Amino acid sequence: MLNYIIRRVLYAIPILIGVNLITFTLFFVVNSPDDMARMQLGIKRVTPEAITKWKQERGYDKPLVYNERKEGVEKFTRTIFFEKSAAMFAFRFGRADDGRDIAHEIKTRMVASLAIALPVFLLGLGVYLVLALVMVFFRATYVDFWGVVLCVALMSISGLFYIIGGQFLIGKLWHLVPISGYADGFAAAKFLILPVVIGVVASAGASTRWYRTIFLEEMGKDYVRTARAKGLPERAVLFRHVLRNAMIPILTGAVVLIPLLFLGSLITESFFGIPGLGSYTIDAINSQDFAVVRAMVFLGSLFYIIGLILTDISYTLVDPRIRLE
Repeated sequence: MLNYIIRRVLYAIPILIGVNLITFTLFFVVNSPDDMARMQLGIKRVTPEAITKWKQERGYDKPLVYNERKEGVEKFTRTIFFEKSAAMFAFRFGRADDGRDIAHEIKTRMVASLAIALPVFLLGLGVYLVLALVMVFFRATYVDFWGVVLCVALMSISGLFYIIGGQFLIGKLWHLVPISGYADGFAAAKFLILPVVIGVVASAGASTRWYRTIFLEEMGKDYVRTARAKGLPERAVLFRHVLRNAMIPILTGAVVLIPLLFLGSLITESFFGIPGLGSYTIDAINSQDFAVVRAMVFLGSLFYIIGLILTDISYTLVDPRIRLE
């Protein structure tokens, strides 16, 4: 088991290094610091002196990967790659263009992102599995038929419709909860109810239909026919055998999402005014704050790789054959 985990972690290291190198190439080779300065300063103030000053203030005036003016190790450490890209492996993200520490902002905003994403994930997973099991239990009946129709209808509607429609109906017409905003502590609950409900409903169609497909595939296998031949009731077959053997594809879709919960939802946080990492990323893109965007791209790749490792580990808990291999 331990050797299995170590192998998965070792496989992830070169992937993360490769993602970091690609990010560095996109931000500093394809889009050079001079291009960043021109986009930030605007057409009217673009002069060689202004570009040089902008780069000096943000530490972009150094060579990319090799500094000929320095001696020894500083030839590599006094470069943009080491200070802006390699430093992220030590979670040193530097400062945003407005002067605020990026690492502090990430730690502060992560709580707000989790306050939305975690309830949506847990509540949604339970609701989708229950609905899918009910549809499979009553398969080939009107319950199953209209359930599939409802899922397809929910899948066909854009997520923006749920957000805008929910804000208008529940927040503006009925005045049940605030349309947007956020508060610390338990006072945040009234601001989170609407985005959590909308998050669950928006994914209900696709997720429920996917789980139903997984369960139906398991229902046609030999072990199910054997269980029925032994006289087990359909409820026992469904919950004791089918649900357990369907855990691997379910874990594939669920566990890999857990680390991504820390990054928040870009659209949801922006529309509801939640000060999380999703809205932080959108604001950085709109203001062309490249330091923040680089940090969020790195965190996104890191969390996704962690999710893949957790998925592999979770396989060993539900499938003994993987432990033997």
